[in-house]
Amino acid sequence: MRLSNVDEFLGEYPVTVEIPVAWGEMDSFSHVNNIVYFRYFESARIACFDRIGYPDLMHNSGSGPILASTECRFRIPLTYPDMLIAGTVIEDIGQHHFLMGYAVFSRNHDAIAATGSGRIVSYDYQRQKKAPIPDAIRNGLKDLCRAA
Repeated sequence: MRLSNVDEFLGEYPVTVEIPVAWGEMDSFSHVNNIVYFRYFESARIACFDRIGYPDLMHNSGSGPILASTECRFRIPLTYPDMLIAGTVIEDIGQHHFLMGYAVFSRNHDAIAATGSGRIVSYDYQRQKKAPIPDAIRNGLKDLCRAA
């Protein structure tokens, strides 16, 4: 994905979180350690869950999201100091799962530093098995889907 500026990025990713790069996130190679990008993705994922009401539903019903798989493509190295925008968009919705697309935008580079995805499964934590995505959550996810 090639976006030319922050406004295009914000238009493509309906849920975003601003995150400063912390000095301690850098490794001995003087760039942000690869594992930290997954924390950036997590911040966007949790912001999405908050927006669609997943925490309340989970508290009331015992059903909620569980991360089944995730991946990241590193595009440019990040360093301190920088201000990032982690974004997510819903790319696909199934009966029991949905796919989130992620990206991390660097203000210093004015470019996307990483892209990735996460497969989220609707999970009944009491029965310890997958469950259909509740209608209220499905409707919230549809509002955040990438335009076809």
